[in-house]
Amino acid sequence: MTMFKQLSTSKYFNLISYTIKVVRMVFIPFTISALTFALIISPPDFLQGDSVRIMYVHVPSAWISLAIFTLISFLTILNFIFKAKYLKIINICIAPVGLLFAALAILTGSIWGKPTWGAWWAWDARLTSMFILMLFYALLILNYKFIRKESLQVKFSLIIVLLGMINSAVIKFSVEWWNTLHQPASIKINSTNAIHESMMVPLMLMLLVFLMYAALIFLMKCKTEIIKIKHANINRL
Repeated sequence: MTMFKQLSTSKYFNLISYTIKVVRMVFIPFTISALTFALIISPPDFLQGDSVRIMYVHVPSAWISLAIFTLISFLTILNFIFKAKYLKIINICIAPVGLLFAALAILTGSIWGKPTWGAWWAWDARLTSMFILMLFYALLILNYKFIRKESLQVKFSLIIVLLGMINSAVIKFSVEWWNTLHQPASIKINSTNAIHESMMVPLMLMLLVFLMYAALIFLMKCKTEIIKIKHANINRL
Protein backbone atom coordinates (compact mmCIF):
# COMPACT_ATOMS: atom_id res chain seq x y z
CA MET A 1 0.00 0.00 0.00
CA THR A 2 2.85 2.38 0.84
CA MET A 3 4.54 1.61 -2.48
CA PHE A 4 1.25 2.32 -4.29
CA LYS A 5 0.97 5.69 -2.55
CA GLN A 6 4.54 6.55 -3.51
CA LEU A 7 3.91 5.67 -7.16
CA SER A 8 0.68 7.67 -7.13
CA THR A 9 2.29 10.77 -5.62
CA SER A 10 5.19 10.48 -8.10
CA LYS A 11 2.73 10.43 -10.98
CA TYR A 12 0.98 13.58 -9.74
CA PHE A 13 4.33 15.23 -9.00
CA ASN A 14 5.48 14.72 -12.61
CA LEU A 15 2.15 15.93 -14.00
CA ILE A 16 2.24 19.06 -11.85
CA SER A 17 5.87 19.76 -12.83
CA TYR A 18 4.97 19.50 -16.52
CA THR A 19 1.94 21.78 -16.07
CA ILE A 20 4.08 24.38 -14.31
CA LYS A 21 6.52 24.39 -17.25
CA VAL A 22 3.70 24.91 -19.74
CA VAL A 23 2.11 27.75 -17.75
CA ARG A 24 5.51 29.43 -17.33
CA MET A 25 6.06 29.34 -21.09
CA VAL A 26 2.91 31.34 -21.84
CA PHE A 27 2.85 33.47 -18.69
CA ILE A 28 5.43 36.10 -19.71
CA PRO A 29 4.02 36.76 -23.24
CA PHE A 30 0.49 37.09 -21.86
CA THR A 31 1.70 39.35 -19.05
CA ILE A 32 3.48 41.68 -21.49
CA SER A 33 0.39 41.78 -23.69
CA ALA A 34 -1.96 42.44 -20.77
CA LEU A 35 0.21 45.22 -19.33
CA THR A 36 0.53 46.84 -22.76
CA PHE A 37 -3.25 46.98 -23.12
CA ALA A 38 -3.81 48.05 -19.49
CA LEU A 39 -1.14 50.75 -19.27
CA ILE A 40 -0.77 52.03 -22.85
CA ILE A 41 -3.55 51.08 -25.26
CA SER A 42 -6.51 51.38 -22.88
CA PRO A 43 -7.78 54.99 -22.68
CA PRO A 44 -8.12 56.93 -19.41
CA ASP A 45 -11.61 57.26 -17.94
CA PHE A 46 -13.34 60.59 -18.65
CA LEU A 47 -14.04 61.03 -14.91
CA GLN A 48 -11.35 59.05 -13.09
CA GLY A 49 -8.53 59.62 -15.55
CA ASP A 50 -5.60 57.21 -15.34
CA SER A 51 -6.57 56.05 -11.84
CA VAL A 52 -9.10 53.78 -13.54
CA ARG A 53 -6.17 51.53 -14.50
CA ILE A 54 -6.13 50.27 -10.90
CA MET A 55 -9.33 48.45 -11.90
CA TYR A 56 -7.29 46.08 -14.05
CA VAL A 57 -5.66 44.75 -10.87
CA HIS A 58 -8.43 45.31 -8.34
CA VAL A 59 -11.33 43.67 -10.17
CA PRO A 60 -9.56 40.41 -11.23
CA SER A 61 -8.09 40.08 -7.73
CA ALA A 62 -11.54 40.37 -6.14
CA TRP A 63 -13.06 37.91 -8.63
CA ILE A 64 -10.33 35.33 -8.07
CA SER A 65 -10.43 35.60 -4.27
CA LEU A 66 -14.20 35.05 -4.30
CA ALA A 67 -13.94 32.18 -6.77
CA ILE A 68 -11.26 30.45 -4.69
CA PHE A 69 -13.30 30.75 -1.50
CA THR A 70 -16.31 29.29 -3.32
CA LEU A 71 -14.15 26.36 -4.45
CA ILE A 72 -12.75 25.87 -0.94
CA SER A 73 -16.28 25.90 0.49
CA PHE A 74 -17.44 23.27 -2.00
CA LEU A 75 -14.44 21.02 -1.33
CA THR A 76 -14.77 21.45 2.44
CA ILE A 77 -18.41 20.33 2.35
CA LEU A 78 -17.46 17.34 0.20
CA ASN A 79 -14.64 16.45 2.58
CA PHE A 80 -17.02 16.68 5.54
CA ILE A 81 -19.44 14.28 3.83
CA PHE A 82 -17.07 11.81 2.17
CA LYS A 83 -13.93 12.18 4.35
CA ALA A 84 -11.69 12.51 1.27
CA LYS A 85 -8.33 13.76 2.58
CA TYR A 86 -7.03 14.78 -0.83
CA LEU A 87 -9.72 17.48 -0.91
CA LYS A 88 -8.23 18.94 2.26
CA ILE A 89 -4.79 18.93 0.61
CA ILE A 90 -6.20 20.96 -2.29
CA ASN A 91 -7.64 23.46 0.20
CA ILE A 92 -4.34 23.70 2.05
CA CYS A 93 -2.59 24.52 -1.23
CA ILE A 94 -5.11 27.01 -2.57
CA ALA A 95 -6.10 28.92 0.59
CA PRO A 96 -2.87 31.03 0.63
CA VAL A 97 -3.57 31.98 -3.01
CA GLY A 98 -7.03 33.20 -2.06
CA LEU A 99 -5.60 35.16 0.86
CA LEU A 100 -3.06 36.80 -1.46
CA PHE A 101 -5.68 37.97 -3.94
CA ALA A 102 -8.08 39.11 -1.21
CA ALA A 103 -5.28 41.24 0.27
CA LEU A 104 -4.41 42.57 -3.20
CA ALA A 105 -8.06 43.49 -3.83
CA ILE A 106 -8.22 45.39 -0.53
CA LEU A 107 -4.89 47.14 -1.13
CA THR A 108 -5.77 48.27 -4.66
CA GLY A 109 -9.25 49.26 -3.51
CA SER A 110 -7.67 51.48 -0.88
CA ILE A 111 -5.29 53.03 -3.43
CA TRP A 112 -8.23 53.67 -5.77
CA GLY A 113 -10.32 55.10 -2.94
CA LYS A 114 -7.86 57.89 -2.08
CA PRO A 115 -8.28 59.92 -5.31
CA THR A 116 -11.90 58.83 -5.80
CA TRP A 117 -13.39 59.13 -2.29
CA GLY A 118 -10.71 61.30 -0.71
CA ALA A 119 -9.75 58.63 1.87
CA TRP A 120 -7.55 55.56 1.94
CA TRP A 121 -10.25 53.57 3.68
CA ALA A 122 -13.98 53.87 4.14
CA TRP A 123 -16.16 51.42 6.00
CA ASP A 124 -18.05 50.71 2.82
CA ALA A 125 -20.11 47.50 2.90
CA ARG A 126 -18.20 45.82 0.08
CA LEU A 127 -14.75 46.86 1.30
CA THR A 128 -15.55 45.77 4.85
CA SER A 129 -16.97 42.41 3.79
CA MET A 130 -13.93 41.89 1.56
CA PHE A 131 -11.70 42.52 4.58
CA ILE A 132 -13.76 39.95 6.52
CA LEU A 133 -13.21 37.47 3.66
CA MET A 134 -9.47 37.93 4.10
CA LEU A 135 -9.89 37.09 7.80
CA PHE A 136 -11.78 33.91 6.91
CA TYR A 137 -8.88 32.89 4.68
CA ALA A 138 -6.47 33.50 7.56
CA LEU A 139 -8.65 31.41 9.91
CA LEU A 140 -8.69 28.53 7.42
CA ILE A 141 -4.91 28.59 7.07
CA LEU A 142 -4.42 28.70 10.85
CA ASN A 143 -6.94 25.89 11.27
CA TYR A 144 -5.06 23.60 8.86
CA LYS A 145 -1.72 24.52 10.40
CA PHE A 146 -2.37 24.29 14.14
CA ILE A 147 -5.34 21.95 14.71
CA ARG A 148 -3.96 18.42 14.53
CA LYS A 149 -7.07 16.37 15.35
CA GLU A 150 -8.61 15.51 11.99
CA SER A 151 -12.27 15.48 13.05
CA LEU A 152 -11.97 18.79 14.87
CA GLN A 153 -10.12 20.34 11.93
CA VAL A 154 -12.87 19.30 9.51
CA LYS A 155 -15.60 20.71 11.76
CA PHE A 156 -13.84 24.05 12.21
CA SER A 157 -13.25 24.23 8.44
CA LEU A 158 -16.95 23.65 7.80
CA ILE A 159 -18.00 26.38 10.26
CA ILE A 160 -15.54 28.85 8.70
CA VAL A 161 -16.68 28.23 5.12
CA LEU A 162 -20.39 28.35 6.00
CA LEU A 163 -19.94 31.74 7.64
CA GLY A 164 -17.68 32.76 4.78
CA MET A 165 -20.34 31.85 2.23
CA ILE A 166 -22.75 34.26 3.93
CA ASN A 167 -20.07 36.94 3.80
CA SER A 168 -19.44 36.17 0.11
CA ALA A 169 -23.12 36.83 -0.58
CA VAL A 170 -22.77 40.18 1.21
CA ILE A 171 -19.76 41.02 -1.00
CA LYS A 172 -21.70 40.16 -4.12
CA PHE A 173 -25.00 41.91 -3.35
CA SER A 174 -23.95 44.70 -0.95
CA VAL A 175 -24.09 47.34 -3.68
CA GLU A 176 -27.67 46.28 -4.43
CA TRP A 177 -28.89 45.84 -0.85
CA TRP A 178 -27.52 49.13 0.54
CA ASN A 179 -26.51 52.59 -0.66
CA THR A 180 -22.72 52.20 -0.59
CA LEU A 181 -19.78 54.19 -1.86
CA HIS A 182 -18.70 51.31 -4.05
CA GLN A 183 -20.00 51.50 -7.59
CA PRO A 184 -22.45 48.83 -8.86
CA ALA A 185 -21.22 45.99 -11.05
CA SER A 186 -20.20 47.16 -14.52
CA ILE A 187 -20.07 43.66 -16.01
CA LYS A 188 -23.28 41.64 -16.00
CA ILE A 189 -23.90 38.29 -17.66
CA ASN A 190 -27.60 38.72 -18.39
CA SER A 191 -27.62 42.39 -19.39
CA THR A 192 -25.65 45.03 -21.23
CA ASN A 193 -22.22 45.74 -19.77
CA ALA A 194 -21.48 49.27 -18.61
CA ILE A 195 -17.83 49.00 -19.62
CA HIS A 196 -16.47 49.79 -23.06
CA GLU A 197 -14.68 47.21 -25.17
CA SER A 198 -11.44 49.22 -24.96
CA MET A 199 -11.44 48.56 -21.22
CA MET A 200 -12.98 45.10 -21.31
CA VAL A 201 -10.10 43.62 -23.34
CA PRO A 202 -7.30 44.60 -20.91
CA LEU A 203 -9.52 43.60 -17.97
CA MET A 204 -10.00 40.10 -19.37
CA LEU A 205 -6.31 39.81 -20.27
CA MET A 206 -5.29 40.79 -16.73
CA LEU A 207 -7.79 38.28 -15.36
CA LEU A 208 -6.18 35.57 -17.48
CA VAL A 209 -2.69 36.57 -16.31
CA PHE A 210 -3.75 36.52 -12.66
CA LEU A 211 -5.40 33.13 -13.13
CA MET A 212 -2.15 31.76 -14.53
CA TYR A 213 -0.22 33.31 -11.64
CA ALA A 214 -2.68 31.77 -9.17
CA ALA A 215 -2.26 28.41 -10.89
CA LEU A 216 1.53 28.64 -10.61
CA ILE A 217 1.41 29.36 -6.88
CA PHE A 218 -1.14 26.61 -6.31
CA LEU A 219 0.81 24.01 -8.30
CA MET A 220 4.11 24.85 -6.61
CA LYS A 221 2.40 24.53 -3.22
CA CYS A 222 1.01 21.16 -4.36
CA LYS A 223 4.55 20.00 -5.20
CA THR A 224 5.64 20.92 -1.68
CA GLU A 225 2.75 18.96 -0.15
CA ILE A 226 3.53 15.92 -2.31
CA ILE A 227 7.16 16.03 -1.16
CA LYS A 228 5.93 16.07 2.45
CA ILE A 229 3.71 13.04 1.76
CA LYS A 230 6.62 11.18 0.17
CA HIS A 231 8.85 11.87 3.15
CA ALA A 232 6.10 10.77 5.54
CA ASN A 233 5.64 7.49 3.62
CA ILE A 234 9.39 6.83 3.57
CA ASN A 235 9.66 7.41 7.32
CA ARG A 236 6.96 4.79 7.92
CA LEU A 237 8.97 2.09 6.12
